[in-house]
Amino acid sequence: MLVDILRSTLPMAGSDVARDWDAFYAFLTWTSTIFFVGVVAAMVIFTIKYRHRAGHKADTEVHGNVPLEIVWTVIPTILVMVVFVWGYALYRDMVTAPGDSVEIKAIGKQWLWQFQYDDGRSYTNKVFVPVNRPVKFIITSEDVLHSFFVPNMRVKKDAVPGRYTTVWFEATAEGAHIVYCAEYCGTQHSGMLATVYAVSPEIWRRFIQGREIDENKLASGAADEVTMSAAATESKGGAERPISLIDQGRGLVASKGCVACHSVDGKQGIGPSLKGIHGAGVDFANGDHLEARDLNYLREAIEFPNARLVKGYGPMMPTFRGMVSETELTAMLEYIKSLK
Repeated sequence: MLVDILRSTLPMAGSDVARDWDAFYAFLTWTSTIFFVGVVAAMVIFTIKYRHRAGHKADTEVHGNVPLEIVWTVIPTILVMVVFVWGYALYRDMVTAPGDSVEIKAIGKQWLWQFQYDDGRSYTNKVFVPVNRPVKFIITSEDVLHSFFVPNMRVKKDAVPGRYTTVWFEATAEGAHIVYCAEYCGTQHSGMLATVYAVSPEIWRRFIQGREIDENKLASGAADEVTMSAAATESKGGAERPISLIDQGRGLVASKGCVACHSVDGKQGIGPSLKGIHGAGVDFANGDHLEARDLNYLREAIEFPNARLVKGYGPMMPTFRGMVSETELTAMLEYIKSLK
């Protein structure tokens, strides 16, 4: 009941994590309210009962009360530990995406959001996700700091230039959910809006098969009305069928000259082979060791190749910073991830 009262003042809960955080928020709010009312009530009562009165002499002898001191020490300690453990558990679950999550790339730029799917499709200020299935967003920025904020999902993550951050949720409510930028990023910051469309499993199945979604018809709920074939999209002026990110990356790795120094089949060349490097450990020339090479390391190796030299290799690679766009870099890294 108390949770429901508080939820009525919040945006709709569109994900599992939203319901969990709402329950935690309600616990904090009502616990604080109860203690606040209790302390203020006691203060008012004591102020009236023990107010100064003519002819009344105050008792100057004050003695300790051990049971009372134990109570007001133990109870707050228990509450603080409950808040810590509960909050940590929620945070841990929120930052650890399930292994079977759908991955979507999100790029913030002044003043829009661009979303990329593995099959090469790209959308501006709109993104489609399935309900009852975890979705992981890999976020970056093309220019300044932005922040990917979906109030209905209770998730927010900064989009930082030059690095990748991640956030995930599992939508439980079909429909449109607004995305805001929660970091002031320039004159049109307030207009940097996008929409997450959470769709049914049937519509999502058709979408990943290559069909497009008419978001204007989502309210109908009928998959055959909402989805349309790629051919129908092209006849309406849409783009040709996209090339997958892996295939885009393969072409970029070749056209940028990466294969001249880095093999893709495990053979050693002028530089380390690209095969199997994602997630693998590496030793550096300065004696440091990295347990697993993630996307941020691979990005650094492309943009700042001499920042951390791999053991056994010299500073021969030129920087590609400014020579590849964010969308191209995303495709290249997706291809490198696929080389296992």
